[in-house]
Amino acid sequence: MSPATAGARHPLVAVYADESCLGNGREGQNPGGAGVLIEYARATGEPLVRQDLWVSEPATTNNRMALRSATEALNALSARGAPFSVVFTSDSKYLIEGMKSWVRSWVKRDWKKADGKPVENRALWEAALGAIGAHEVDWRWVRGHAGHPQNEYANHLATRAAREQSTSHAPVESSFDVWLVSQRARGAIARAESAFPLATTFRAARATGFAPVARV
Repeated sequence: MSPATAGARHPLVAVYADESCLGNGREGQNPGGAGVLIEYARATGEPLVRQDLWVSEPATTNNRMALRSATEALNALSARGAPFSVVFTSDSKYLIEGMKSWVRSWVKRDWKKADGKPVENRALWEAALGAIGAHEVDWRWVRGHAGHPQNEYANHLATRAAREQSTSHAPVESSFDVWLVSQRARGAIARAESAFPLATTFRAARATGFAPVARV
């Protein structure tokens, strides 16, 4: 099993993702959404390029939408035609711990957990792993609802998508700056934005051993 790779090998991009499910765990159909903020660096000293992405489902769970956030974000990056070193930040321990640790064991056991039971949401895990493609990903967890600007904004996108049952269909110009000004004006967020990641601190996750199966 190869160790995590130190240092970014491709152009860096920062992704902040969050998920929402209105009524998660309750009986009945619970609408959900996933929100993604994508940040690209330009020349030194110039503002970041930011894009928003969001999707929704009429009946889902938080865990399912966390996986959707990864799949949609990585597929959007792939559409740009080149591999990226992706710092992917989410408050979903299910997604982050799964990608950093659990999936390697699941793949070895043919998608069975240690107790022999099938892994839930297997198709979504496979879709998210397949979306990684040529990218390398540094999966990072952040505490949710703690005033982290980019995470709170991703949550805003996710809850709005869940409520409105809307989708962006593709990345669009971000409204993060306008949103953050409004949040600061009413005292909702005081923390500084997370700085764009450094290539030297990038740690790509270890290979999972997953190989996508071609569908006929």
